[in-house]
Order: sequence, then structure tokens, then C-alpha cells
Amino acid sequence: MLEKMKKKREARQSAAAESASPAHKITMALERKNAIESHLYVENDVKRGLRNSNGTGVVVGLTKIGEIVGYKLNDNYEKVPMDGQLYYRGYNIEDLVKNCSQENRFGFEEVTYLLIFGELPTQKQLNDFNAHLGEKRELPIGFARDMILTAPSRSIMNKLARSVLALYCYDDNPDDTSIVNVLRQSIDLIGYFPALIAYAYQAKSSAFDNKSLHLHYPIPELSTAENILRMIRPMGQYTDLEAKLLDIAMILHAEHGGGNNSSFTTHLVSSSGTDTYAAISAAVGALKGPKHGGANIAVINMIQDLKRNVKDITNHRKVEDYLVKVLKKQANDKTGLVYGMGHAIYTLSDPRARLLKDMAKRLAVSKDLIDDFMLCDFIEKKVPELYAEINGVEKPMPANVDLYSGFVYSALDIPTDIATPLFATARLSGWCAHRLEELIAGKKLMRPAYNCVQPHMQYMPLKDRK
Repeated sequence: MLEKMKKKREARQSAAAESASPAHKITMALERKNAIESHLYVENDVKRGLRNSNGTGVVVGLTKIGEIVGYKLNDNYEKVPMDGQLYYRGYNIEDLVKNCSQENRFGFEEVTYLLIFGELPTQKQLNDFNAHLGEKRELPIGFARDMILTAPSRSIMNKLARSVLALYCYDDNPDDTSIVNVLRQSIDLIGYFPALIAYAYQAKSSAFDNKSLHLHYPIPELSTAENILRMIRPMGQYTDLEAKLLDIAMILHAEHGGGNNSSFTTHLVSSSGTDTYAAISAAVGALKGPKHGGANIAVINMIQDLKRNVKDITNHRKVEDYLVKVLKKQANDKTGLVYGMGHAIYTLSDPRARLLKDMAKRLAVSKDLIDDFMLCDFIEKKVPELYAEINGVEKPMPANVDLYSGFVYSALDIPTDIATPLFATARLSGWCAHRLEELIAGKKLMRPAYNCVQPHMQYMPLKDRK
């Protein structure tokens, strides 16, 4: 019976191949040659996606930089849901954010210092660090013209990766992987990133969107968040609340353990002994992926699609109908995913979402966007219930940071093109810390294994091939 089914399937595939276009034929051939049957992964005990059977990540290293706590494991190694916690160098992220809010000051630079140096700075150390970052806010002479404006890109992330690689050419000592030199390069990049993304955006807007070109010089004395808002906006204007909220969003995105895709990429590439620019460019490429850093754009696009289909977003019945269609793969991008909901590690709650939600509400009130904020709140509360009804499975599904960062970026009038580059600018602090950690503590080339399941073939001379 199985053999007959196999032959029928092959016959259908053969018939389809005969009628297919050349491009489709090539695609079908590649898919056929590269497809690996699911049972082979089981038989070879492969941890697909570096995930264990219970969904937890395979432990491949140790770190002192970030810790994510999203569940407990019982005696049977099953996940027990719990409220999420996030730690930077042992400090709870809630304490770091709340302290900055209570003192009404910017905190991203302090958190960057903590991640890289492993300890909280004194006031003098923070002042010196800010001054050093300020010296690196302006790009090398001629860089913006030669490397960004003359070759604009539709993708700010691709332009960012290219710009990072290009900075290698402006470094007198680019290949030295001594700790002191990598530290210098890391701080230089952290200083440069706001200008890199702002100028890449302005070049893209001018070249592809027919908008006026607005280039503002960075101001050394301003914070990272202030410089970003100043440089991406035509008139360079922003409010203190806007800048403080963007600062908190950047704090919450600065680090998320060594296992997230881009930070692991930093460890992986750094283990080869390559230069800092190559390692950070690779991390940018990893973050660009829609399954990683691109998720915040997916939230923004989903909300925009919802608004196109639901004229009154305060009508929860209509919103619920839309969400049901999304879950049934009938609306938005038809993947069945409600973006901004659920997380690979956090089970009951994402601490970043909890913290950002509080500040987002303040921004909503100040900009008369309370209906938009309450829409996110409704999605957060209703989706787990709808998911259970539609799929017959009840499981914790908390809002993740992307749900409210998407709202924040929209409320701040930050273009969608900038959303993931902003994520990269924040996460750069974590990447640099992980690169230093790999060079100091790793010291071993990462070399995982892939089992080959391709049968051995008998070579056939060219003249005998049909």
C-alpha cells in the first residue's frame, strides 16, 4: 500500500514537472534534492533549531551577561509557567528601568556600561563614558557621503551591515583581537550607530521615496535616544517624554541572553577569531530576519491591516472577528500568527512588555492615542482565549515586547523602516559584551556536527549521463 502511494505521488510530481516553467522546474528539483524526511531527525536524535523535545534551548555555553527566566522545570523536565524575569549582569531589569524613571534621567548609556564592563558605573565613570561616546557620535570624515549617500539601499538593515563592514577600512588596527582593542572598537560602534541608521534612512527616503534629504549632525552631549530622534526627523524636534520612552525601549532591547539568534551569531563568528566588524555585521544580518528582530515590524503591519479592516477599533466585537480570522489564517499575512503574542521562553508574562506598557500608556495619553493603546491591551487579553477556542489548546500566551514596542514606534512617528535598525542599535551593547566574553572565556572554535543522510552514489562518466 505504501509503495503504491509513493508511486502515485511520484507520478503526480512527474506530471507537474512536465508542465512547469523552467524556473519552477529548477525550484522543484532543488526542493527534491534538499528535502530531508522528518523521521530522520528523530532517528538521528537531532535537536532541530537547537531545541530540546520540551521546547527549551540546547545549552551550548555559559554567560555572565544576561539571564532570562520564563519557567521552571519539574522533576520530569516539563515546563512550569511563571512570570518572566530578565537580568542584566545579575541586576533585575525592572530595578534598572524603574530607577531611571524615578530619577527622570536617561539610562541606556548606563546599561551599556553595565553590560560591557560588568558593573554599574559611578557618576564619574558614567560621565567619562558618555563623553567618550559623544566623541564617536560623528562618523569618520567622508563616510556618510562615500559609504551611505552614494549607494542608498531599500533595506536599512542591509545598509547597516554594509556600513559596519566598511568601518573596517577606517580603522588603523582592525584585525587586532586583543581585549583592549576590541573594547575600543565596540565603544566606537556604539557611538556611530545612531548616525549610521539615521543617514541610511535619510538616503533611502530621498532615493526611493522622493522625500527631501535632511541630514542633521549628531550632538555629542545628547543621549543615544535624543540623537536618534533628532537625526531621523526633518526638523530635529522631539519632546523629553518621547526621548525618555525611546530610551526605555532601548534599555529593554539591549540584551536577551547568549542564546537569541543574533547574540549566538556573535559568539559563533567571534569564536573563529575574526575581526569585530565582521562579527557585528553578521549579528545585524541575523537580527534582520522576520523570525527574530523583524518581528516588531510584523506587529506594526498587523495593526495597520487591522485598522484597514476594522473602521472603529473601539468596537471590540469587530476587532475580535478580525483576530479570529487571523488565527484561522484568513486575514493579515495568513500565517495564523497574532504578532506580539507569545514567546519562546516567557510563559506567563514578558517583563519587557510589562515595563514598556506602563510607559506606553503615558505616551498614549500625551498624544491622544488612548484608543490605539487600548487596542493593544485588548489583543493582549483576548488572543489567548480565542486561540484556545479555535485550536482546542489552552496554553499561556503573554504579550511580548514587540506588541508594545510596535505601538511605541508608531506613536513616536518612527518609520517602519527604522524599527529593526533601532532594535540593532540597542542590541549592539549586548552583542559587544558577548563578543568580549567569547574572546575572554570561550577560546574554542564552535564546531557543531551535522549527520549526513545522503546515500553514497556511484560516479557516472559525463558521456553516459542522460
